[in-house]
Amino acid sequence: MIQAKNTFSSKLVVNFLSLFLSIICSFCISIKQSFAFSHDWVGGPISEYGEQLWDRKSIKRNKDGSVRVLSKFIPKTKSEITQDILYTMDINCFEKSFRDVDVFTDEENSRLNNLADWQDPNGDQLILGVIGQVCRVEN
Repeated sequence: MIQAKNTFSSKLVVNFLSLFLSIICSFCISIKQSFAFSHDWVGGPISEYGEQLWDRKSIKRNKDGSVRVLSKFIPKTKSEITQDILYTMDINCFEKSFRDVDVFTDEENSRLNNLADWQDPNGDQLILGVIGQVCRVEN
């Protein structure tokens, strides 16, 4: 009789632990999916070299008044060397200047450089187009 109770208790504990671990695993998976960063890419300017897009959901106002946005360049021809390039860029809407605070080819290998220098677009229609679109949305 005592051995039957011990067997029942051990099965109960094992089943309870299995259920508990299953619940935790499913909860963790749903949290990861809910925090997944989804993009809302806006088509920007197109040139003979490719297209520049920017992510509407990534727009943030910096303390200095500039705007931070995720941008993506998609080259017309892709190879190992030419692939989509992601930029985290700050935009100064008043001066029409920008700085690339991060440049990367995948979102996992990223390091922000908030000390990057401000640059003039020098007539680059892709950059000027993104600046114009982002500034219209943000202001």
